[in-house]
Amino acid sequence: MRTTFAWQSTDNRVELERVEIERRDLRADDIAVRVDFCGVCHSDLHAIHGVTPHMSDGSGLVPGHEFTGTVTAAGAAVTGFAVGDPVAVGTLVDSCGECAMCEVGQENFCHLGPLGTYGSEDRADGTVTKGGYSREYVLREKFAHPLPKGLDPAAAAPLMCAGITMWEPLRAAGIGPGSRVAIAGLGGLGHLGVKLAAALGAEVTVLSRTADKAADAPALGAASLLLTTDEGQVRQARGRFDLILDTISADHELSPLLRMLALDGTLCVVGNPLLTGPRLIELAAGRKKLTSSGTGGTTGTAEMLAFCAEHGITADVEVLPSSSVTEALNRLQVGKVRYRFVLDMSDLDKPRE
Repeated sequence: MRTTFAWQSTDNRVELERVEIERRDLRADDIAVRVDFCGVCHSDLHAIHGVTPHMSDGSGLVPGHEFTGTVTAAGAAVTGFAVGDPVAVGTLVDSCGECAMCEVGQENFCHLGPLGTYGSEDRADGTVTKGGYSREYVLREKFAHPLPKGLDPAAAAPLMCAGITMWEPLRAAGIGPGSRVAIAGLGGLGHLGVKLAAALGAEVTVLSRTADKAADAPALGAASLLLTTDEGQVRQARGRFDLILDTISADHELSPLLRMLALDGTLCVVGNPLLTGPRLIELAAGRKKLTSSGTGGTTGTAEMLAFCAEHGITADVEVLPSSSVTEALNRLQVGKVRYRFVLDMSDLDKPRE
């Protein structure tokens, strides 16, 4: 076994501790990655607090599922990477590889269940995966992606979860020139949704309860910001949007968003997919669709990275040393970040203080 240092949560606490963890010895198709930058996702908070029991680890949870780094070793059968290559890794690190979903590159919908980057049981050896809040990660080469040249590795790390989470429903809805897209919530997910939808050619509107980010919305590519607390603006938006990407992590009503959809429009809930749905009559009035999205598979992720490289899209990030992970989680909990925290993992090389 290999060992590395990581930041670990126990007893659902956001006060993470520096610990030494084990990584498996490389299998034939494995690569070892030195984790350089890891994004801090709201899903990490959900997992730490026990809200998502499928992402859990009784021995101590090491979160982190959007990171960039450098290949430090490769198994005997690896053909796509060499030592020194920059790579990006997202929310999945394995799947069955044989079901219909895996065959078309949608491993995120693997019929046997994909293996998450953390908090999932490896079917090969029964160990529980530990995530990217660490200095090294070992995974199958299939689930690592070359980091395109020109993308800053710190700002690109959130593309591997937040970016692909926005990209998949945009592509599924066929968004392009002439489409009208609304992004509900302008945070880590939402700001990337604005950038991607605008680059696809859509007219983008930000839906927000406050005007605090009114200046940010056009800077990110939105045409306007609509205040959802203004009854007049909400009334005028009835039947307006082809797609609404709901990135709000707190509990909230979906009916007002559904009323803003055009005929055959889609509301995709990605910020809090555990929400209770609206009355079905809300969907019947206009043949509207209510859906969600679960990150993305290898095919969509590769497509998203290429698109971001072509259009110069990365996340707006605040980079902190990994020793500040508890600060990042606490500030994320109350929304004090514009727009994504990224941890610089290099301080894990230093002796413990």
